Amino acid sequence: MAEQTHLKQSLGLMDGTLIVVGSMIGSGIFIVSADITRNVGSAGWLIAVWLITGFMTLTAALSYGELSGMFPKAGGQYVYLKEAYNPLMGFLYGWSFFAVIQTATIAAVGVAFSKFLAYLVPELGNNYFLFDAGIVKVYSGQLVAIAIIVLLTYVNSRGVKEGKFIQTIFTTAKLLALFGLVVLGFVLAKENFWAANWETGFTPMQDLGQKDELGKLMPTSWVGISGGALMGAIATAMVGSIFSSDSWNNVTFIAGEMKNPKRNIGLSLFLGTLIVTVIYVSANLMYLYVLPLNELAFAADDRVAVAAANRIFPSFGTYLVAILIMISTFGCNNGLIMAGARVYYTMAKDGLFFKQAGQLNKNAVPQWALWAQCALASVLCLSGRYGDLLDMISFVVVLFYVLTIVGIFILRKKQPDTPRPYKAFGYPLLPAIYIIMGLAFCALLLIYKPGYTRPGFVIVAIGIPLYYWARKSFKPIDTAEEA
Repeated sequence: MAEQTHLKQSLGLMDGTLIVVGSMIGSGIFIVSADITRNVGSAGWLIAVWLITGFMTLTAALSYGELSGMFPKAGGQYVYLKEAYNPLMGFLYGWSFFAVIQTATIAAVGVAFSKFLAYLVPELGNNYFLFDAGIVKVYSGQLVAIAIIVLLTYVNSRGVKEGKFIQTIFTTAKLLALFGLVVLGFVLAKENFWAANWETGFTPMQDLGQKDELGKLMPTSWVGISGGALMGAIATAMVGSIFSSDSWNNVTFIAGEMKNPKRNIGLSLFLGTLIVTVIYVSANLMYLYVLPLNELAFAADDRVAVAAANRIFPSFGTYLVAILIMISTFGCNNGLIMAGARVYYTMAKDGLFFKQAGQLNKNAVPQWALWAQCALASVLCLSGRYGDLLDMISFVVVLFYVLTIVGIFILRKKQPDTPRPYKAFGYPLLPAIYIIMGLAFCALLLIYKPGYTRPGFVIVAIGIPLYYWARKSFKPIDTAEEA
């Protein structure tokens, strides 16, 4: 069969919404609340961090609706930045996306799958050493993560319908399971710590936690914080919540395969981010109900959901959450793998990535781009550095979101006559609020946690010479519009 030349529009509104939800909910909501609590030290600020992140995510998603209506084609945010600024800006995002943002997330989610699989089969976990390869030490959990990434890449190379089927099944399952866990937490917990935890109110505290002889972080005493220390604590805490809430924009990358993309992309963004925000805030309220604050902050290996489930289901809580996280991470990686390859596909069409990435196989999907993404994500799994890379890139991710939303203002002047079937909700106020909040987050990290920012700058800066090399080395692929 001959290669296809156009992406097939076979995804509807429900599919788009499930891609948003499925790509956002991975393992973060089950883990990061421990670190957030250690940073801000009160029930009120724990919920505030999640609400601030949810507000930012919803505002950005509503703003992206305008851009998705203007440019309803594959590539999403890469296309928006290119149109608002120039091809270099789009490339810097696409390069960062390929080098770290998407591939490191895929690796991290894959390793999270194996981490919780170890509860059921310890020999397949991240602590089960296999052999020393010289450059890296290989653990069975890394190979499990790679196997999952390879499997999902293969499934998505078979066609968009196959990827859609997995997304629908696994995202629906984890939504039902998460809602069920939240509800049962409030109903079945024999002891609750709601009143005691909320006595902390909005009084920000930090724990002078120290590591014991085994390297486990142990609580010591909480001390009040304010001023710059508080601002730094909030920014650091939000690294976790933003990571957990990221990837909502993945649906914009597959716009070329959406039915009626001018309408459905924007609606998918809004519905998906709203659903996830409600789930995340509800889950954290449940944690505060069933766990004392110290146990929430210092859960073993930060596995807050496991600690909570053991309070709700003492005999099998650990295994229940392990299975839930495996379902969640499997579905999450499917969405990430499906969407990510479309960015490299569009970059190749523009002559800014390898030509093979811009070609579709007989199933009308960018197979080469899928496998290139798989290869890099697998290397990151073996390196063990994906977690550090994600911490380092959080700053850059938010900065690109800010630049994209600034692009709405630029395009209103630059392309006033371009059809806008949907206009950014609350424009110009809500987009401006997001820009201010995003810049404040970046500035606080830059001041108080420079280690989270400098490496991100380096990764982006490497893209500048690569852009000029790509312009000389590759040529645009001349094809008709796909949408």
